[in-house]
Amino acid sequence: MVSCTAMIDRSDHVRTIRRLLRSFPAVALLGARQVGKTTLATNLARELGTSSRVFDLESERDLRLLSDPEPILSSLRGLVVIDEVQRLPAIFPPLRPLLDRKPLPARFLLLGSASPEVSTRGSESLAGRIAFHDLDGLSIDEVGESAWNRLWLRGGFPRSFTARSDAASMEWREAFLRTYLERDVLDVGLRMPPAELRRFWQMLAHWHGQRWNASEFARAFGTSEATVRRWLETLEGFFAVRILRPWEASIAKRQVKAPKVYIRDCGMLHAVLGVSTPQQLRERPQVGASFEGFVVEQAVHALGAKGTECHHWATPQGAELDLLVVRGNRRLGIEVKCTEAPQVSKSMEIAKRDLHLDRLWVVHQGKDRFMMRPGIEALPVTALPSLAGQLGR
Repeated sequence: MVSCTAMIDRSDHVRTIRRLLRSFPAVALLGARQVGKTTLATNLARELGTSSRVFDLESERDLRLLSDPEPILSSLRGLVVIDEVQRLPAIFPPLRPLLDRKPLPARFLLLGSASPEVSTRGSESLAGRIAFHDLDGLSIDEVGESAWNRLWLRGGFPRSFTARSDAASMEWREAFLRTYLERDVLDVGLRMPPAELRRFWQMLAHWHGQRWNASEFARAFGTSEATVRRWLETLEGFFAVRILRPWEASIAKRQVKAPKVYIRDCGMLHAVLGVSTPQQLRERPQVGASFEGFVVEQAVHALGAKGTECHHWATPQGAELDLLVVRGNRRLGIEVKCTEAPQVSKSMEIAKRDLHLDRLWVVHQGKDRFMMRPGIEALPVTALPSLAGQLGR
């Protein structure tokens, strides 16, 4: 098996960032650590063929250099890349006058692995001057339809996916988790021992795909609901967890108001659960929840949906929808079935009717794509990339 990230085509992201850099003096590229941001920035600088300078704020030397950023940055030309920019939040206000220069001698590409820190401060300080682009893990359209099972098992981190074997992939993910949990997340000031954070992560893995119950987590850790909610939202900010908030429309039926939680990268989920082979995955009781989380991430990526546009929906009577994406007047539904032969259920029909869905796709593991009812289509997981453009602009 080839262990080389060069086999993966991420040119769609490069094209998007190039387009944004033509319209904005600064672009923030956001995504989990090790998801490929630095590689993408390096490839972009090479393609642009202009002078470039890279600052890595993981380096104490570069961190000190930019402690007073204006004298250093004002002299640069071409493309300026600042990696792990969330480590120096004070950099955003001094950037503003540099982005207002005319003509503009340099454009800035800011790489961040902590979304709220970058998005909030960037939006406040650089309003109208900065665009944001999320870099997800690898997707089916990037690795090819034939590799979807490997992508599901290993997850979307490039080094995990391209490892020489399933065992080597698992080894990388376990090492990454130790570093991630013991350093990165605790760096933001969570007051908890690493062992307790690991236990929280393990509990989340077993809760994957279920409705969040703050009181259950609070009892397990002997703390308040507000505290465990803060832990969860911190992991969300590091692109580790997806929280699907409930859709609360003004329809007649009562609706479930608890969000659903997923570990975003299925490979990390499997590492926490100790699942390292396809056979182990198929035999675990969490296989359905794992497949659901995988499809949710792939569907969100294919549709180009923002986090605020993504919801789940359920009623106390049992009707539910795994993923509801809303943009303007457009409403699209995804229901996930861990089977090769899906069938229409009463719950699907209720969701289609009550939510006024434009389309409902039932994503499954088989090979056939076919209409099940008017507006309800069975969609193979390998066909998820075909959803691109369904939301419009």
